[in-house]
Amino acid sequence: MDELIRVLHVIGIMNRGGAEAMIMNLYRNIDRDKVQFDFVENEGNEAAFDAEIKQLGGKIYRCPRYNGKNHFTYTRWWNSFFKAHKGEYPIVHGHIGSTAAIYLSIAKKYGAYTIAHSHSAGEGSAIYRMFAYPTRYIADKFFACSKDAGISRYGKKVGNDSNRCQVLNNAIDAKRFVFNRETRKQVRNDLHIAENAVVIGHVGRFVEAKNHLFLIEAFADIRKRDPNAVLLLVGDGERQSEIQAAIAEKHLGEAVILTGVRSNVWDFYQTMDVFVFPSVYEGLPVSLVEAQASGLPCCVSSNVPRDSAITDLVEFIPLENGPDKWAEIALQRARAPRPDMLGEIQNAGFDVSSTANWLKDFYLNVVKSRGK
Repeated sequence: MDELIRVLHVIGIMNRGGAEAMIMNLYRNIDRDKVQFDFVENEGNEAAFDAEIKQLGGKIYRCPRYNGKNHFTYTRWWNSFFKAHKGEYPIVHGHIGSTAAIYLSIAKKYGAYTIAHSHSAGEGSAIYRMFAYPTRYIADKFFACSKDAGISRYGKKVGNDSNRCQVLNNAIDAKRFVFNRETRKQVRNDLHIAENAVVIGHVGRFVEAKNHLFLIEAFADIRKRDPNAVLLLVGDGERQSEIQAAIAEKHLGEAVILTGVRSNVWDFYQTMDVFVFPSVYEGLPVSLVEAQASGLPCCVSSNVPRDSAITDLVEFIPLENGPDKWAEIALQRARAPRPDMLGEIQNAGFDVSSTANWLKDFYLNVVKSRGK
């Protein structure tokens, strides 16, 4: 049997965000007799996936969180790390975009093959983009969740070059998301939602890009049209208090359910009648793939890349149409039948088993070609 290789993944924190969920989907399904994942995360509290990572055989290291002022401390940490682990990691797979130019360049100095991975399009402040810019001249290979995400992070020259930039689908364990009427009934019962109530759903971090305040405006209009409608928000994040204040201001407290982060997110899609996703920008969101796998009609911002519509369940709507138009369309689509989408998801290349197998072969071929 070929020698096991260990790939080092660099990410901020392994909580239940879209990129992190995608990495864990790959990790669970990759052949771990041949490829093992280890992680460098920022210093701080234990993350949601850390225990599972260790259970699967992965190691976790903690690096300082970069803030600009600690540049020399940060680079010194990475130099010390690769010196201590010289030869242990033939591949370094970077998911932190802002400092990728730093840690990937140091990894290359110690002989690693480097991958930069973009998980979003149009992301980040001007300072973020300034720090991320040099990565396009450093990494050996570029991955992106969509072509738009590749161009946004690495520029047109790299993003349009299929030999250098590979779209790696945000694949999911599609069988988990197939619509199940009994699960729907059980979760609605647990959440005290009436069987005949229309449930507007959203899954995502509580951050500015997800545009929850717009969603709440639209839901306020939905409630005027259907007083029994319910808004189900799965996730948490830095803007939670602001979102809760907006819910209170609109007097929607009894109609909105905030579940927090859930490990069994697939069950909550069963409960929904329509998935509403008014993001300001995205790469190719995992939650939108999951919603389609669940057979949900999806009302999606036209700012989201078109290649996220892997089925005909997605309707793109400009944010400029306003919350009232979004409310109208969401209610129109909320009573649609729930088809079994497993075959379509698999045929579109978004089932994790095939993606994990491709990634395993890619890693092994890199190591073989470099003679390590």
